[in-house]
Amino acid sequence: MGEKADKLIHDPHGGMPRLLEIMRRLRNPETGCPWDIEQSFETIAPYTIEEAYEVSDAIEREDWGELKGELGDLLLQVVYHAEIGAERGLFDFDTIADGISDKMVARHPHVFGDESREKTADQQTQDWETIKAAERASRAKGGVLDDVALNLPALMRAEKLQKRAARVGFDWPEIGQVVEKIAEEARELAEAQEAGDPAHLAEEMGDLLFVMANLARHLKVDAETALRAANAKFTRRFAFIEAELAKRGKRPEDSDLAEMDALWDLAKARDG
Repeated sequence: MGEKADKLIHDPHGGMPRLLEIMRRLRNPETGCPWDIEQSFETIAPYTIEEAYEVSDAIEREDWGELKGELGDLLLQVVYHAEIGAERGLFDFDTIADGISDKMVARHPHVFGDESREKTADQQTQDWETIKAAERASRAKGGVLDDVALNLPALMRAEKLQKRAARVGFDWPEIGQVVEKIAEEARELAEAQEAGDPAHLAEEMGDLLFVMANLARHLKVDAETALRAANAKFTRRFAFIEAELAKRGKRPEDSDLAEMDALWDLAKARDG
C-alpha cells in the first residue's frame, strides 16, 4: 500500500484516484473491512438500484445539497462494481470509463463526427435508436426483447418492451385502439373477479396495467414518472387530511370515510 497511498486516502482533494484507492483498501483481503470483502456483484446490485432512486428523489425535491451526496453514493456503487470486476480480471474503472466514452462518441456523430447538427430532437432520437439497434445486432442478441433488463421497475420495463416491439411493427397505429383495449381488459378483469379465481384475477390485473403503460407510451407520457407524481399527490393530500383531523382532536382511525372524503376535496381544491 505504501506511504503514497496513505497520503492519497487522506487527501481531501484527491478526487477520483482517492476514491478508487479507498475501495481497493476496503476490499483488501488481508487488511480491509470484513463486510466489504464479503460483497459481490449480486449483493451490491440492490444497493446500486436504491442509490439511483435516491438520486431521483433528491432531484424531484430539488434538494441540490442532498443531490451532491446521493450522486457520490451512486458513484461509489460504480467504483464497487469496478473493483470487483478488476479482482476477477473482467474489467476495471478505466475500461468502464473508456467503454462509455467510446459509446458516447459513436452515438453522437453530429457532435464528434462529420454529421450535421441541423437536426430536430426527434431526428436525433431516431438516429440514436438506429445506432443502438446496430449495437445490439453486433452483440448477436437473439430476440428483439432479449436485452430489456429484467430488474427495471415494472411500468418502465413494460414501456421498454412495447417500444422495442413497436420498432419492428408490432404496435397499434392509433391511440383509439389502445383505449378500446383498455376497455376490453377492464371487462375481463371484472369477469375474473366474478369468477373468484385469484390467479386469473392477478393475470387480468397485469394485462390492464400493461396496456395502461402502452397508452402512456402512445401519449408520450412516462408512466413511471406519472405514477410517482400521483403517489406524491396522494401523500400530500392525505397528509392534509391527517393535519385537519388533528385540529379536531382526531386521527384517521377515529374518523369515517365521509369526513375524510370531504377533507380530500378540500385538499384537492388547495392543489388547484
